[in-house]
Amino acid sequence: MAKTSVIARSLKKPKFATKAVNRCFRCGRKHGYMRDFDLCRICFRELANEGKIPGIKKSSW
Repeated sequence: MAKTSVIARSLKKPKFATKAVNRCFRCGRKHGYMRDFDLCRICFRELANEGKIPGIKKSSW
């Protein structure tokens, strides 16, 4: 879980475009971020397993 101050800082528009950091909106994690869902891989898996992301289901083969 990222600190509240770090999350707040990432929401502000940076002075330079290359300084922008994508963060998960639930936990604030910056690594393992998925743009399509605005989530990190851990939160994505939790929500997908609970069935809260429409169109996503666990695959098995």
